[in-house]
Amino acid sequence: MAALDPIEATVKQAARRARAAVRRLAAPLPRAGYQEQRVGAPLVERLSDDDLDRLNGLLPWVCFTVDGRGRRFGDAAWTGKREDPQPIPDRRVVLMDERLGLQGSHVLEIGCFEGVHTIALCQRAGRVTAVDARIDNVVKTIVRCAFHGWSPEVFTCDIEAPAAPAELAAVGADFVHHVGVLYHLRDPVSHVRALGAVAAKGLMLDTHVAPPDRATDELVVDGERFRYMRYAEGGRTEVFSGMYDHAKWLPLGTLTGLLTDAGFTTVDVVEERAERNGPRVLVLASR
Repeated sequence: MAALDPIEATVKQAARRARAAVRRLAAPLPRAGYQEQRVGAPLVERLSDDDLDRLNGLLPWVCFTVDGRGRRFGDAAWTGKREDPQPIPDRRVVLMDERLGLQGSHVLEIGCFEGVHTIALCQRAGRVTAVDARIDNVVKTIVRCAFHGWSPEVFTCDIEAPAAPAELAAVGADFVHHVGVLYHLRDPVSHVRALGAVAAKGLMLDTHVAPPDRATDELVVDGERFRYMRYAEGGRTEVFSGMYDHAKWLPLGTLTGLLTDAGFTTVDVVEERAERNGPRVLVLASR
């Protein structure tokens, strides 16, 4: 494994320390009074304020939703990070359903985080299986979904582990929901190739991509060479990071080519967005 660029690593570490310091100083969010993103959740709404406070303190929540009474379920990450209520459904789940048709299907969600998208998928699909590499996220997803009246199958899975491709293929999903995960991987090439055996009908993929002029490093997979941009990661203990010390971001053309090679006959780049950490795309692929 190549060493991290020392400047990049130093900047990333300093940023993580600064975020942690800000989080310690942040004032607690109010429990109630939220007007936007209210979602009916009878099992949450029947809780007393004291019980909801206890629920919000039981797990290390880093995002929150709002029940029909305008009360917070979960918490912000830190000042400036997930301070606003998360929408249910997320617009990308709505788009995925409109374009691919999820009714009666089995959806595999890769990277369930805290279950916000999982709930929206449960509302639309016949069956939902959700995975995440962090046990904290698995537990939080199960709890949030349960309080919204849903019971998806949720389990831990490091999608870069050697057994992961076979484990995911065995799920037997029609569609894959894949948001905010690919740009955390050390070997995105092998993972995208494996998705061909996971998604029987199609997938929705939202990820950062590398600007072509910054894809200056090279990855060799099964004898083929792929250009990528190296991106430092915080590892397992950093909640918004990948599981390892770095990730490889692929150029958009490389990504769409890999999806085509994986058996998806239609690959549609629905959005290209300029975000704080770099360019990001939303892709729908189907057979």
